Amino acid sequence: MTRPFRFGVVAPLRSDVKAWREQARRVAANGYSTLLMPDFPQMQPAPAPMLATVAAETDVRVGTWVYASPLRPAWLTAWEAHSLSIVTEGRFEMGIGVGRPGIAEELAGKGVDGVPPPGQRLGEMREAVRMLRELDGTERRTPVAMAVYGPKARALAAEMADTVTFALGDQPRAEVAKLAQEFRTPDGPELALAVPVVGDTVAPHMAPPSTDTAALHAADAMAALPDDPAAAIDEIQRRREEIGFSYFVFGAHVADKFAPVVAALAGR
Repeated sequence: MTRPFRFGVVAPLRSDVKAWREQARRVAANGYSTLLMPDFPQMQPAPAPMLATVAAETDVRVGTWVYASPLRPAWLTAWEAHSLSIVTEGRFEMGIGVGRPGIAEELAGKGVDGVPPPGQRLGEMREAVRMLRELDGTERRTPVAMAVYGPKARALAAEMADTVTFALGDQPRAEVAKLAQEFRTPDGPELALAVPVVGDTVAPHMAPPSTDTAALHAADAMAALPDDPAAAIDEIQRRREEIGFSYFVFGAHVADKFAPVVAALAGR
């Protein structure tokens, strides 16, 4: 089954609030499916109020990209996600993962001693989704996106996620295709691809600023796309056909430039 394309934008607050809100309105007007907020405590405003603001002012879907499970108890993640689903009238998508590289140092800087091992963090993800489903009850189902890579994380995503994205760096195309293959079933989850690098620019809060963009392009890495919209359209179509990706997530710094990409492909 070929899923229709949709597109999301990770839009951290990088300017004054008025300019950010104007950017959010352009994202909605340009046909993007979702506006997403990263989970970087004390470096960004908290996701929930930002996403509620966008949902109140536009008709775009909103989501987290992604909650880092070690940063809050599972019940709090579930409660916040359920609350956002209610106040957005069903337009919230919960993205969740075990935490980005460097999460231990980040937590230590906030006075938290020790980071749970990966297995425990996966358990916390499972519990957050379980509690979210419990809070949603039979009246709603908040979509869940999981950022995964290893076999245990992929197994959890296959069991519980509506959308799956892979935590990628410079992995070659064939390796990514192999990861995706197990999810390409008629009732499998949507496959999402986060693309932090477009041309020679790196999206804030999607990849480290020190990312070697030239190396990613040379390796034909899935984390990069050409900055020419026509070339990007061809490559995006190829990635759906060959690998199964249908949901593409870009940084806000290219959202206006890639509006023609969305116009050409969204819903197709």
